Amino acid sequence: MTRKPVSKSAAKTAKNPSAKARDGASIPAEVVETIERALDPLTSALKRAALKRADKQASQFTEKPTVEVPVAKGALPVSPLAVPFPKMPPIPGVQLATGRAGFYKHDREDLLVMRFAKGTSAAGVFTRHGIGSAPVDWCKKHLEMTKGADVRALVVNAGCANSFTGKPGADAVRRVASATAKRFDCRQRDVMVASTGVIGVLLDDGKITHRLPEVESRLTDDGWAGAANAIMTTDTFPKGAYAEATIEGEKVRIAGICKGSGMIAPDMATMLAFVATDAAISPTALQTLASLYTRTTFNCVTVDGDRSTNDTLLLFATGQSGAPNIARAGDKRLADFRDKLEAVLLDLALQLVRDGEGASKFVKITVTGAESPASARKIARTIAESPLVKTAFAGEDANWGRIVMAVGRADEPIDRDRVSVKFGPLVAAQDGLISPTYDEAKMSAYMKNQELEVAVDVGVGKGSAAVWTCDLTKQYVAINGDYRS
Repeated sequence: MTRKPVSKSAAKTAKNPSAKARDGASIPAEVVETIERALDPLTSALKRAALKRADKQASQFTEKPTVEVPVAKGALPVSPLAVPFPKMPPIPGVQLATGRAGFYKHDREDLLVMRFAKGTSAAGVFTRHGIGSAPVDWCKKHLEMTKGADVRALVVNAGCANSFTGKPGADAVRRVASATAKRFDCRQRDVMVASTGVIGVLLDDGKITHRLPEVESRLTDDGWAGAANAIMTTDTFPKGAYAEATIEGEKVRIAGICKGSGMIAPDMATMLAFVATDAAISPTALQTLASLYTRTTFNCVTVDGDRSTNDTLLLFATGQSGAPNIARAGDKRLADFRDKLEAVLLDLALQLVRDGEGASKFVKITVTGAESPASARKIARTIAESPLVKTAFAGEDANWGRIVMAVGRADEPIDRDRVSVKFGPLVAAQDGLISPTYDEAKMSAYMKNQELEVAVDVGVGKGSAAVWTCDLTKQYVAINGDYRS
């Protein structure tokens, strides 16, 4: 999905691209293109293979070694699209522990602490939301201050977003970071923080700092499953992904967890994601990789089109593997690592869609024949976020008219007389008309599948893109109507 030069009309739609720098600002198309050209020749091949890997990844979810993860009391029924939590071995240089801070009325763990080895590099990609949150502000500020060097800890709470809380919210974050730094013998700027939950509620930082001694005593090398469970809000299953890569013959490990179910949209999808590797990678190279691969993973999923105030992806590299230190993202020695990192991020992103609030259908929208990749992404996103399209999926109705409606309102160049629409292998429309082979019975049978694919060709160019989404059901309304009660 490498960006190509686009016309003025397509450039207009690309002025808010999903790629972004650490401070959340957009990266201009030409800068992204320069970054991608700087990567070794294998990167282009990796990009072309991204969608194929995504399909393979989705089909292999059920084949992963898994572990049993207890479901918290008071949790929502598990999504019918849920996948098992994979077995995730320890990452050298990372310790994890969870505890109950009490942000929820029912008995569940809602606090995660991660401790990293000295010299750990860090990178982040954050929400572009205009409100933002105190934890996001803290991480952006201090990653910029330290250039991502020697990050030592991460503290995450669920149940309170600490967003739209002004200076008191910022002070609460500072106190959490300060208390953590004292316990871990580091500077407070070396502590990252993240929060998720209700917006507009001030974080009671005392609930966290009071639990720090207890949580610290439970730090372990092997705690990924518990960590994924502790950060959930309306999630119905914990989400994790793991891969191994080689750098100059040395094995390196990549492990990640994320949370997210509703308020999910491209442009840094609404979620928290924490990924760690024992590779030795400079902060600058790590930031380039995080920004680059967010575009093809988390920014290609949508549940409801809403973006959160707290979106955070943090990537940590402990350097404990024995592999050589890599200073440039384009270093040829990182070829396998880049491939596996993108696969882990995509795995996590697809799990967000599978856990969409009230979801019963997992849907891939592919758009081809667009003027540019940016144009294709906008059309695919418009289809994926249309309430009429999503409710048709929920009703198992192959209503291709709604697909066409969404294509037209994306305000991107199309050739109406060449537009085609397919549901799986079945052609619904072609050359601007209903297909002569259209069969309502076959279409209805296909729509009963839990996993669906819709392919649209708009007939004006070679741009293509894919977006993953889910249906919109009555349960989505129920979950969000009762969220605070």
